[in-house]
Amino acid sequence: MKAVALIQYLPVDNPESLLDVVLDKPVPQDRDLLVSIRAIAVNPVDTKVRAPKAAVEKSPRVLGWDAAGVVEAVGPQVTGFKPGDRVFYAGDITRPGSNSEFHLVDERIVGRMPASLNFEQAAALPLTAITAWESLFDRLRVATPPHAVPRKTILIIGGAGGVGSIAVQLAAKVAGLNVIATASRPESADWVRELGAHHVVNHHADMAAQMTELGYAQADYVLILNNTDQHFAAAAQIVAPQGAICSIVENSAALDIGTLKAKSVSFVWEMMFTRSMFNTPDIAEQGNLLHEIARLIDSKIITTTVSQVLSPINSVNLRKAHALLEQGSAIGKIVLKDF
Repeated sequence: MKAVALIQYLPVDNPESLLDVVLDKPVPQDRDLLVSIRAIAVNPVDTKVRAPKAAVEKSPRVLGWDAAGVVEAVGPQVTGFKPGDRVFYAGDITRPGSNSEFHLVDERIVGRMPASLNFEQAAALPLTAITAWESLFDRLRVATPPHAVPRKTILIIGGAGGVGSIAVQLAAKVAGLNVIATASRPESADWVRELGAHHVVNHHADMAAQMTELGYAQADYVLILNNTDQHFAAAAQIVAPQGAICSIVENSAALDIGTLKAKSVSFVWEMMFTRSMFNTPDIAEQGNLLHEIARLIDSKIITTTVSQVLSPINSVNLRKAHALLEQGSAIGKIVLKDF
């Protein structure tokens, strides 16, 4: 089967950073689905895993953690899917990725594709939707419908990115929160407003002062989706007493969480691979929430966030997608379709 893989961890402008390879077609075991991949999306995790380092792989390593396709075959313990089902999922970082013609994935972290979307539109959703959903409803413990009363406020730092584009929609249209999203360019500000943000502030300026001008002295929740080191102090200032902060971005320096004590504020991490990495007892919740995302899409409550589609799926286009992400200015999701 065709695949895009790496042997060495190199800068993305090096033609050997991602290579077109031919690998054996895998065989499903246990609860595996063998999926014929029709579209994939790229995420910051792809670029972080591929980032330059001295390691060299003994065999080609396939990346990719966003996919949509058709079930080709199933393992002997599979109960929820059958060949021919259209599915979407983000996969498991401890296993080979989805940048290949065929891919194995545990059925418990897979959802049925929204009926109203094509493969590339669906491929843009899984990783960001899982991350946004878990951040809001599992980590921050935002009330699910019926909406919380009185209406609460969330500040989403990095609202125009992949996760932010879904988090804005879920926070505004599902949780019923007042949503203040950050964006630093006119086009990204327009994007988050179209997705449902009630207000926009610039994360390169004084966010607390901008919020005060909008009439918000504080936010009940703060979701940090880029540069935790840079934004933690502002988040600690902005979050309300007994509120909560969640980040999806690892820190490089120590965070002064002592500043949260007086306000009894909680700080939590979100990593969407936790359930699959540790095979947690509730691992099937990821499949369940993808089914709910599909329902919300088909009900036109939320929308896909694909902003650019490249074709075909090959090393040249994947390097291009990685480069666009590394520039840090991507809006929404970059998707590749068809091998």
